[in-house]
Amino acid sequence: MDEQRSGSPAGEAGGSLDRRAELSEFLRSRRARLKPEDVGLPDFGRHRRVPGLRREELAQLAGVSVAYYTRLEQGNGRNVSAEVLDAIARALRLTDAEHAHLTHLAKPKRHKKKPSTRQQQVRVALRELIDTFDNVPAYVVGRRSEILVWNRMAAAVFGDWSELPPQERNWARMVFLRPEYRELFVEWDQKAYDIVSLLRMDAGCHPDDPRLSALVGELSVKSEEFRRLWATHDVKEKSHGVKRLHHPLVGELTLSFESFKLVDDDEQSMVTYHAEPGSASAEALRLLASWGTDAISAGTTAPQA
Repeated sequence: MDEQRSGSPAGEAGGSLDRRAELSEFLRSRRARLKPEDVGLPDFGRHRRVPGLRREELAQLAGVSVAYYTRLEQGNGRNVSAEVLDAIARALRLTDAEHAHLTHLAKPKRHKKKPSTRQQQVRVALRELIDTFDNVPAYVVGRRSEILVWNRMAAAVFGDWSELPPQERNWARMVFLRPEYRELFVEWDQKAYDIVSLLRMDAGCHPDDPRLSALVGELSVKSEEFRRLWATHDVKEKSHGVKRLHHPLVGELTLSFESFKLVDDDEQSMVTYHAEPGSASAEALRLLASWGTDAISAGTTAPQA
């Protein structure tokens, strides 16, 4: 199998994300995107001095006092109940992913968690399983968008990640910092948005993760596009969909993907790609499979850092 080490990047130690600031900015951003008419309130037009809903309007919709909501939006989630968070989520019209993110920020879980710096491990049986997928690109992704293990077909389609240092085997780093991935993904903007949305979810669950904080800091410095997307505070989980790729050997590929969270480790997901049977993309995958390592070395290998 082409993985070959399942460890986390040995990135520089960083600080932690400020949970209070994250909570405050998330609530402000969700409130700002709602217009009064969206929730059945009158719009005062030019007299409205703030974007979106006012705090008192949101508090009224949620059935809480303005002072209570103001404290929450200032980052003070202490003693907030699940019922109040549910009411605020409904008032803000949050998606399920956004509701979960709000809960993580306001009411962090107190049970013992795996240390954020612990090396991520993939079960041997799972490694062996994805290695049996002859025509299906597959990999396991963990915390911080780190690619932990992958099969030969994933290397043929996305690049030979074994050529990269472990700390560079990371979707966020590759999408924002490596030009070849901008060319590989036809809808690069959507891929970039999806990656940042997932990192935001991760940050809500693990704000004390120094490696995640360091990754966000590095990408914010090196990529204006990352900074812009990170500032939106959008969160989303995507378990399936379609990706269009422009492969350097076989041209256009249209692949459906499925992402499966592991039952015994919900911080890891197995991702698989497949083409519609009988399609040109299915034939292209068959060709890549038949070429084997030649397909990797002939044009899909990501350059070494």
